[in-house]
Amino acid sequence: MRPRTVAIGGVGMLVIFLIASFMGIDPQKLQQVINNANVAIPGNVEQEGQERELSPAEVRSRDFVATVVAYTEEVWGEQFKRSGERYAPPKVVLFSDAVQTACGNAPSAVGPFYCPADRTVYLDPTFFDELEQQLGGSKAEFSQAYVIAHEVGHHVQNLLGYSQIVDQKRARSSEAEANRWSVRLELQADYLAGVWAHYGQRKFNFIEPGDVEAAMKSANAIGDDRLQRRSSGFTSPENYTHGTSEQRTRWFNLGLKTGDLSKLKDLFELPYNQL
Repeated sequence: MRPRTVAIGGVGMLVIFLIASFMGIDPQKLQQVINNANVAIPGNVEQEGQERELSPAEVRSRDFVATVVAYTEEVWGEQFKRSGERYAPPKVVLFSDAVQTACGNAPSAVGPFYCPADRTVYLDPTFFDELEQQLGGSKAEFSQAYVIAHEVGHHVQNLLGYSQIVDQKRARSSEAEANRWSVRLELQADYLAGVWAHYGQRKFNFIEPGDVEAAMKSANAIGDDRLQRRSSGFTSPENYTHGTSEQRTRWFNLGLKTGDLSKLKDLFELPYNQL
């Protein structure tokens, strides 16, 4: 299946509004976001040279992603404007099986990711299906939104120059030190996801009781320590690239609580053992 670019238009609006209601979002505010969003959703995909309609599950994934992306555009557009800058949103591509990017070919097994070379967020809906199976209902919705916000956070890092700093540091570092810089970048993306939720909640009031706990359950599940222990029975901190479950949870919550973008530099200046 070829990747399909995600964006909000007239197609699927009813589904989007149903999703918004399920997440506790004010439909009137959603309409304002959609009107301002720079996104377009196709109603079909191409497969093996033939066009076909999306399945109901694909439509729901597409519309949910588009809704969350629209909210990230609204929040980051305002934050950049406050600094006298203009936010250039990323492209967002849904794919299945594999996708060719400017960063190379990626199978669906890699999960959601951001490619700075083409400024695109790549999402495989099956990853969200797994979250829904684990969490269920509205709790899965916010966890899925957290994952999207984390990847958009990588785009914000790219725009602010933090990604370039890490690339330069890693190029001059040992493998272990390069991994530590990768951890800093990932924790910063978690913090940015929290900042997005902070301002998004103020503007749209979309966080319901239990949502943050569910998102943190997801963050805990994908911490390096938890993943390594599950796969091998032990942990190797020198091989961490994303941070521990505790670190990821702490930095997301700090971003959610403060919404303070000035703290981004702390992740690059704090001693590694204090992250």
